[in-house]
Amino acid sequence: MSPKHVVFKKVSRDKSVTVYMAKRDFVDHCDFVDPVDGVIVIDPVQLKGKKVYVMLSCTFRYGRQDMDVMGVAFRRDLFLVTRQVYPELQDKEKLTHTKIQQKLLRKLGNNAFPFFFEFPDNLPCSITLQPGLSDVGKKCAVEFEVKAFCGENQDEKIDKQSSVRLTIRKIQFSPEDSKLLPSAETTFEFLMSEKPLHVKLSLPKETFYHGEPLKANVEITNSSSRNIKDISLSVEQVTHVILYSNDKYVKSVAKEETSDSVPCGTSLKQEYTLHPLLAYNKDRRGLALDGRLKHEDTNLASSSIVKQEVLKEVQGILVSYKVVLRMVASGMVGSSEVSLEVPFRLMHPKPEPAKDSESDDMVFEEFKRAYLKGVVYGDDDESPTDA
Repeated sequence: MSPKHVVFKKVSRDKSVTVYMAKRDFVDHCDFVDPVDGVIVIDPVQLKGKKVYVMLSCTFRYGRQDMDVMGVAFRRDLFLVTRQVYPELQDKEKLTHTKIQQKLLRKLGNNAFPFFFEFPDNLPCSITLQPGLSDVGKKCAVEFEVKAFCGENQDEKIDKQSSVRLTIRKIQFSPEDSKLLPSAETTFEFLMSEKPLHVKLSLPKETFYHGEPLKANVEITNSSSRNIKDISLSVEQVTHVILYSNDKYVKSVAKEETSDSVPCGTSLKQEYTLHPLLAYNKDRRGLALDGRLKHEDTNLASSSIVKQEVLKEVQGILVSYKVVLRMVASGMVGSSEVSLEVPFRLMHPKPEPAKDSESDDMVFEEFKRAYLKGVVYGDDDESPTDA
Protein backbone atom coordinates (compact mmCIF):
# COMPACT_ATOMS: atom_id res chain seq x y z
CA MET A 1 0.00 0.00 0.00
CA SER A 2 1.44 3.38 -1.03
CA PRO A 3 2.14 5.77 1.87
CA LYS A 4 0.01 8.88 2.09
CA HIS A 5 1.50 12.36 1.91
CA VAL A 6 0.98 14.44 5.03
CA VAL A 7 0.25 17.99 3.93
CA PHE A 8 -0.16 20.89 6.34
CA LYS A 9 -2.66 23.64 5.67
CA LYS A 10 -3.60 26.96 7.22
CA VAL A 11 -6.61 29.12 6.35
CA SER A 12 -6.94 32.88 6.74
CA ARG A 13 -9.68 34.08 9.08
CA ASP A 14 -11.80 35.40 6.22
CA LYS A 15 -11.15 32.21 4.22
CA SER A 16 -9.80 34.17 1.26
CA VAL A 17 -6.50 32.24 1.13
CA THR A 18 -5.36 28.79 2.27
CA VAL A 19 -1.72 27.72 2.28
CA TYR A 20 -0.64 24.09 1.80
CA MET A 21 2.91 22.91 2.56
CA ALA A 22 4.33 19.40 2.69
CA LYS A 23 6.90 20.16 5.41
CA ARG A 24 7.97 22.76 7.93
CA ASP A 25 11.66 21.93 8.40
CA PHE A 26 13.96 22.78 5.49
CA VAL A 27 17.44 21.30 5.46
CA ASP A 28 20.72 23.01 4.68
CA HIS A 29 22.82 20.26 3.08
CA CYS A 30 25.93 22.52 2.97
CA ASP A 31 26.12 22.44 -0.83
CA PHE A 32 22.40 23.30 -1.29
CA VAL A 33 19.30 24.11 0.76
CA ASP A 34 15.85 22.55 0.38
CA PRO A 35 13.61 25.00 -1.50
CA VAL A 36 10.47 26.33 0.19
CA ASP A 37 7.50 25.28 -1.90
CA GLY A 38 3.76 24.99 -1.51
CA VAL A 39 0.38 25.78 -2.99
CA ILE A 40 -2.09 28.59 -2.23
CA VAL A 41 -5.84 28.13 -2.80
CA ILE A 42 -7.80 31.35 -3.25
CA ASP A 43 -11.49 32.21 -2.93
CA PRO A 44 -12.18 34.70 -5.76
CA VAL A 45 -15.40 35.90 -4.08
CA GLN A 46 -13.64 36.76 -0.80
CA LEU A 47 -10.71 38.36 -2.62
CA LYS A 48 -12.95 40.98 -4.22
CA GLY A 49 -10.45 41.63 -7.01
CA LYS A 50 -7.38 41.89 -4.77
CA LYS A 51 -4.06 40.25 -5.58
CA VAL A 52 -2.43 37.47 -3.53
CA TYR A 53 1.21 37.54 -2.51
CA VAL A 54 3.48 35.16 -0.62
CA MET A 55 6.57 36.26 1.32
CA LEU A 56 9.57 34.37 2.71
CA SER A 57 11.53 36.12 5.45
CA CYS A 58 14.49 35.48 7.72
CA THR A 59 14.62 37.84 10.70
CA PHE A 60 17.26 38.36 13.37
CA ARG A 61 15.89 39.71 16.62
CA TYR A 62 17.85 40.92 19.63
CA GLY A 63 15.19 41.43 22.31
CA ARG A 64 11.62 42.68 22.11
CA GLN A 65 10.50 45.49 19.81
CA ASP A 66 9.78 47.70 22.84
CA MET A 67 13.50 47.52 23.64
CA ASP A 68 14.30 49.79 20.68
CA VAL A 69 16.79 52.48 21.62
CA MET A 70 16.69 55.99 20.09
CA GLY A 71 14.54 54.75 17.23
CA VAL A 72 16.89 51.90 16.31
CA ALA A 73 15.09 48.54 16.31
CA PHE A 74 17.04 45.58 17.56
CA ARG A 75 15.92 43.46 14.63
CA ARG A 76 17.01 43.05 11.06
CA ASP A 77 15.55 41.31 8.03
CA LEU A 78 18.42 39.13 6.86
CA PHE A 79 16.36 37.99 3.87
CA LEU A 80 13.00 39.12 2.53
CA VAL A 81 11.41 38.30 -0.82
CA THR A 82 7.80 38.70 -1.97
CA ARG A 83 6.15 37.16 -5.04
CA GLN A 84 2.75 37.61 -6.61
CA VAL A 85 0.84 34.34 -6.76
CA TYR A 86 -2.54 35.50 -8.08
CA PRO A 87 -3.29 36.58 -10.72
CA GLU A 88 -0.41 34.42 -11.86
CA LEU A 89 2.30 36.14 -13.85
CA GLN A 90 3.22 32.96 -15.73
CA ASP A 91 1.54 29.75 -16.77
CA LYS A 92 1.10 27.31 -13.87
CA GLU A 93 3.22 24.71 -15.61
CA LYS A 94 6.20 27.09 -15.61
CA LEU A 95 5.66 27.97 -11.93
CA THR A 96 5.42 24.33 -10.76
CA HIS A 97 8.76 22.99 -9.53
CA THR A 98 8.15 19.90 -7.38
CA LYS A 99 6.18 16.65 -7.55
CA ILE A 100 4.20 17.46 -4.43
CA GLN A 101 3.09 20.73 -6.02
CA GLN A 102 1.89 18.82 -9.08
CA LYS A 103 -0.11 16.45 -6.90
CA LEU A 104 -1.59 19.29 -4.86
CA LEU A 105 -2.63 21.20 -7.98
CA ARG A 106 -4.39 18.10 -9.32
CA LYS A 107 -6.09 17.59 -5.99
CA LEU A 108 -7.10 21.19 -5.20
CA GLY A 109 -8.47 22.36 -8.54
CA ASN A 110 -8.40 25.50 -10.64
CA ASN A 111 -8.17 27.99 -7.77
CA ALA A 112 -4.85 26.50 -6.59
CA PHE A 113 -1.59 28.26 -7.44
CA PRO A 114 2.02 27.18 -6.68
CA PHE A 115 4.79 29.18 -4.99
CA PHE A 116 8.49 28.43 -4.81
CA PHE A 117 11.49 30.07 -3.08
CA GLU A 118 15.17 29.22 -3.00
CA PHE A 119 17.28 30.19 0.00
CA PRO A 120 20.46 32.14 -0.69
CA ASP A 121 23.51 30.22 0.54
CA ASN A 122 24.51 32.81 3.15
CA LEU A 123 21.57 32.51 5.57
CA PRO A 124 21.94 31.08 9.09
CA CYS A 125 19.84 28.26 10.51
CA SER A 126 16.97 28.76 12.94
CA ILE A 127 18.18 29.42 16.47
CA THR A 128 16.77 30.92 19.66
CA LEU A 129 18.33 31.76 23.01
CA GLN A 130 16.33 30.10 25.78
CA PRO A 131 14.44 32.69 27.86
CA GLY A 132 14.48 32.76 31.62
CA LEU A 133 11.44 31.84 33.71
CA SER A 134 10.50 35.50 34.22
CA ASP A 135 11.18 36.65 30.65
CA VAL A 136 8.25 37.68 28.43
CA GLY A 137 7.90 38.62 24.78
CA LYS A 138 10.28 38.02 21.89
CA LYS A 139 13.87 37.09 22.61
CA CYS A 140 17.13 36.83 20.75
CA ALA A 141 16.53 34.61 17.74
CA VAL A 142 16.97 33.91 14.05
CA GLU A 143 13.50 33.05 12.71
CA PHE A 144 11.95 32.09 9.36
CA GLU A 145 8.41 32.69 8.19
CA VAL A 146 6.18 32.14 5.16
CA LYS A 147 3.38 34.71 4.89
CA ALA A 148 0.53 34.81 2.38
CA PHE A 149 -1.68 37.88 2.14
CA CYS A 150 -4.13 39.79 -0.05
CA GLY A 151 -3.92 43.40 -1.16
CA GLU A 152 -4.09 45.91 -3.97
CA ASN A 153 -0.27 45.81 -3.98
CA GLN A 154 2.48 44.12 -1.95
CA ASP A 155 3.45 47.25 -0.03
CA GLU A 156 0.10 48.09 1.56
CA LYS A 157 -0.58 47.33 5.24
CA ILE A 158 -1.42 43.66 5.67
CA ASP A 159 -4.90 42.83 6.96
CA LYS A 160 -4.66 40.03 9.54
CA GLN A 161 -8.10 38.75 8.51
CA SER A 162 -6.89 37.98 4.98
CA SER A 163 -3.35 36.76 5.74
CA VAL A 164 -1.71 33.50 6.79
CA ARG A 165 1.56 33.20 8.68
CA LEU A 166 3.52 29.96 9.00
CA THR A 167 6.68 29.70 11.04
CA ILE A 168 9.17 27.30 9.47
CA ARG A 169 12.68 26.22 10.42
CA LYS A 170 15.92 26.02 8.50
CA ILE A 171 17.99 23.25 10.03
CA GLN A 172 21.26 21.51 9.28
CA PHE A 173 22.30 17.87 9.48
CA SER A 174 25.82 16.72 10.03
CA PRO A 175 28.00 16.49 6.92
CA GLU A 176 30.03 13.39 6.37
CA ASP A 177 32.18 12.97 9.46
CA SER A 178 35.85 13.59 8.86
CA LYS A 179 38.54 11.20 9.97
CA LEU A 180 39.87 13.88 12.29
CA LEU A 181 40.25 12.76 15.90
CA PRO A 182 40.18 15.96 17.96
CA SER A 183 42.91 16.17 20.57
CA ALA A 184 45.07 18.63 22.45
CA GLU A 185 48.10 18.11 24.64
CA THR A 186 50.46 20.39 26.46
CA THR A 187 53.23 20.46 29.04
CA PHE A 188 53.07 22.62 32.15
CA GLU A 189 56.19 23.83 33.93
CA PHE A 190 55.96 24.79 37.61
CA LEU A 191 58.13 26.91 39.86
CA MET A 192 60.36 24.82 42.14
CA SER A 193 59.73 21.71 40.01
CA GLU A 194 62.48 20.20 37.89
CA LYS A 195 60.14 18.11 35.74
CA PRO A 196 56.86 19.03 33.99
CA LEU A 197 53.24 17.91 34.01
CA HIS A 198 52.06 16.46 30.67
CA VAL A 199 48.31 16.45 29.86
CA LYS A 200 46.44 15.11 26.83
CA LEU A 201 42.71 15.37 26.07
CA SER A 202 41.21 13.56 23.08
CA LEU A 203 37.83 12.61 21.59
CA PRO A 204 37.05 9.49 19.52
CA LYS A 205 35.45 11.56 16.71
CA GLU A 206 34.77 15.14 15.63
CA THR A 207 30.96 15.04 15.46
CA PHE A 208 28.57 13.84 18.15
CA TYR A 209 24.81 13.61 17.66
CA HIS A 210 22.16 15.15 19.89
CA GLY A 211 21.35 12.69 22.68
CA GLU A 212 24.54 10.71 22.18
CA PRO A 213 26.91 10.31 25.16
CA LEU A 214 30.21 12.10 24.65
CA LYS A 215 33.30 10.15 25.65
CA ALA A 216 36.52 12.00 26.42
CA ASN A 217 39.90 10.41 27.02
CA VAL A 218 42.29 11.97 29.52
CA GLU A 219 45.98 11.10 29.88
CA ILE A 220 48.04 12.73 32.62
CA THR A 221 51.71 12.08 33.26
CA ASN A 222 52.73 13.92 36.40
CA SER A 223 56.51 14.12 36.62
CA SER A 224 56.32 17.39 38.54
CA SER A 225 56.53 17.96 42.27
CA ARG A 226 52.88 19.05 42.34
CA ASN A 227 49.89 16.90 43.24
CA ILE A 228 46.98 16.96 40.78
CA LYS A 229 43.45 16.90 42.20
CA ASP A 230 39.88 18.18 41.56
CA ILE A 231 39.84 16.85 38.00
CA SER A 232 36.69 17.89 36.14
CA LEU A 233 35.40 17.88 32.56
CA SER A 234 32.66 19.99 31.05
CA VAL A 235 30.96 20.51 27.71
CA GLU A 236 30.66 24.23 27.03
CA GLN A 237 28.34 25.85 24.51
CA VAL A 238 29.81 29.06 23.08
CA THR A 239 27.25 31.43 21.54
CA HIS A 240 28.34 34.50 19.59
CA VAL A 241 25.60 37.08 18.98
CA ILE A 242 27.31 38.91 16.15
CA LEU A 243 24.82 41.58 15.07
CA TYR A 244 24.41 44.71 17.22
CA SER A 245 26.27 43.55 20.31
CA ASN A 246 29.01 41.06 19.43
CA ASP A 247 28.14 39.35 22.72
CA LYS A 248 29.68 36.04 23.68
CA TYR A 249 27.98 33.59 26.04
CA VAL A 250 29.76 30.53 27.41
CA LYS A 251 27.47 28.04 29.17
CA SER A 252 28.36 24.66 30.63
CA VAL A 253 25.76 22.15 29.41
CA ALA A 254 27.33 19.01 30.93
CA LYS A 255 29.85 18.53 33.72
CA GLU A 256 31.65 15.63 35.38
CA GLU A 257 33.43 16.37 38.65
CA THR A 258 35.64 13.51 39.82
CA SER A 259 37.55 12.52 42.91
CA ASP A 260 40.46 11.30 40.77
CA SER A 261 43.90 12.56 41.66
CA VAL A 262 47.38 12.17 40.22
CA PRO A 263 50.08 12.46 42.91
CA CYS A 264 53.56 13.55 41.85
CA GLY A 265 55.47 10.81 40.07
CA THR A 266 52.31 8.95 38.90
CA SER A 267 50.08 8.92 35.84
CA LEU A 268 46.42 8.55 34.93
CA LYS A 269 44.67 7.25 31.83
CA GLN A 270 40.89 7.45 32.05
CA GLU A 271 37.79 7.71 29.84
CA TYR A 272 34.99 10.00 31.05
CA THR A 273 31.41 10.22 29.75
CA LEU A 274 29.44 13.46 29.45
CA HIS A 275 25.78 14.00 28.50
CA PRO A 276 25.15 17.40 26.81
CA LEU A 277 21.35 17.44 26.91
CA LEU A 278 18.76 20.17 27.22
CA ALA A 279 16.88 17.89 29.63
CA TYR A 280 19.52 18.71 32.27
CA ASN A 281 19.44 22.44 31.48
CA LYS A 282 15.73 23.28 31.19
CA ASP A 283 15.86 26.49 33.23
CA ARG A 284 19.19 27.80 32.00
CA ARG A 285 18.61 31.28 30.58
CA GLY A 286 20.55 32.10 27.42
CA LEU A 287 21.21 28.59 26.11
CA ALA A 288 21.03 28.39 22.32
CA LEU A 289 18.33 26.05 20.97
CA ASP A 290 17.36 24.83 17.50
CA GLY A 291 14.49 27.28 17.08
CA ARG A 292 12.01 28.32 19.75
CA LEU A 293 10.83 25.03 21.18
CA LYS A 294 9.37 23.41 24.25
CA HIS A 295 11.93 21.90 26.60
CA GLU A 296 10.71 18.33 26.29
CA ASP A 297 10.64 18.31 22.48
CA THR A 298 13.83 19.96 21.36
CA ASN A 299 17.57 19.98 21.76
CA LEU A 300 20.52 22.28 22.22
CA ALA A 301 21.42 24.28 19.13
CA SER A 302 23.47 22.46 16.54
CA SER A 303 26.99 23.64 15.79
CA SER A 304 27.07 26.39 13.18
CA ILE A 305 28.76 25.56 9.89
CA VAL A 306 29.66 28.69 7.94
CA LYS A 307 30.91 28.48 4.37
CA GLN A 308 34.23 30.19 3.71
CA GLU A 309 32.80 32.77 1.30
CA VAL A 310 30.00 33.84 3.68
CA LEU A 311 30.40 36.81 6.00
CA LYS A 312 29.96 35.74 9.61
CA GLU A 313 28.19 39.03 10.38
CA VAL A 314 25.24 37.93 8.24
CA GLN A 315 24.68 34.86 10.42
CA GLY A 316 23.30 36.76 13.42
CA ILE A 317 24.12 34.00 15.92
CA LEU A 318 26.91 31.40 15.79
CA VAL A 319 27.15 28.36 18.08
CA SER A 320 30.13 26.10 18.80
CA TYR A 321 31.05 23.49 21.41
CA LYS A 322 34.16 22.40 23.26
CA VAL A 323 35.19 19.94 25.96
CA VAL A 324 37.20 21.57 28.74
CA LEU A 325 39.43 19.65 31.16
CA ARG A 326 40.32 21.40 34.42
CA MET A 327 42.42 20.35 37.40
CA VAL A 328 44.23 21.86 40.35
CA ALA A 329 47.99 21.50 40.76
CA SER A 330 48.84 21.96 44.45
CA GLY A 331 52.26 22.16 46.06
CA MET A 332 54.38 23.75 48.75
CA VAL A 333 54.22 27.21 47.15
CA GLY A 334 50.46 27.25 46.53
CA SER A 335 47.94 25.96 44.00
CA SER A 336 47.12 26.80 40.40
CA GLU A 337 44.44 25.69 37.94
CA VAL A 338 45.46 23.83 34.80
CA SER A 339 43.09 23.54 31.84
CA LEU A 340 42.96 22.13 28.33
CA GLU A 341 40.17 22.23 25.73
CA VAL A 342 39.14 20.47 22.51
CA PRO A 343 36.45 21.69 20.06
CA PHE A 344 33.86 19.34 18.54
CA ARG A 345 30.55 19.45 16.65
CA LEU A 346 27.12 18.66 18.10
CA MET A 347 24.56 18.02 15.33
CA HIS A 348 21.69 15.90 14.01
CA PRO A 349 22.58 12.76 12.04
CA LYS A 350 21.74 12.89 8.38
CA PRO A 351 18.51 10.88 7.88
CA GLU A 352 17.85 8.36 5.17
CA PRO A 353 16.31 10.03 2.11
CA ALA A 354 12.53 9.62 1.99
CA LYS A 355 11.15 7.49 -0.83
CA ASP A 356 8.96 9.46 -3.18
CA SER A 357 5.55 7.89 -3.57
CA GLU A 358 3.72 8.02 -6.87
CA SER A 359 0.41 7.97 -5.02
CA ASP A 360 -1.79 11.09 -4.92
CA ASP A 361 -3.26 10.07 -1.55
CA MET A 362 -2.91 12.91 0.94
CA VAL A 363 -3.72 13.56 4.57
CA PHE A 364 -4.37 17.22 5.40
CA GLU A 365 -3.54 18.51 8.87
CA GLU A 366 -3.96 22.00 10.27
CA PHE A 367 -0.67 23.87 10.30
CA LYS A 368 -0.51 24.79 13.97
CA ARG A 369 2.54 25.51 16.03
CA ALA A 370 1.61 22.58 18.21
CA TYR A 371 2.57 20.37 15.26
CA LEU A 372 5.88 22.13 14.76
CA LYS A 373 7.65 19.89 17.26
CA GLY A 374 6.97 22.18 20.18
CA VAL A 375 7.34 25.60 18.59
CA VAL A 376 5.54 28.07 20.81
CA TYR A 377 4.88 31.74 20.25
CA GLY A 378 1.60 32.17 22.09
CA ASP A 379 -1.13 33.49 19.80
CA ASP A 380 -1.26 31.51 16.60
CA ASP A 381 -1.25 34.67 14.49
CA GLU A 382 1.83 36.02 16.17
CA SER A 383 4.79 36.14 13.83
CA PRO A 384 8.54 36.69 14.16
CA THR A 385 8.27 40.04 12.40
CA ASP A 386 5.09 41.41 13.93
CA ALA A 387 4.92 40.10 17.50
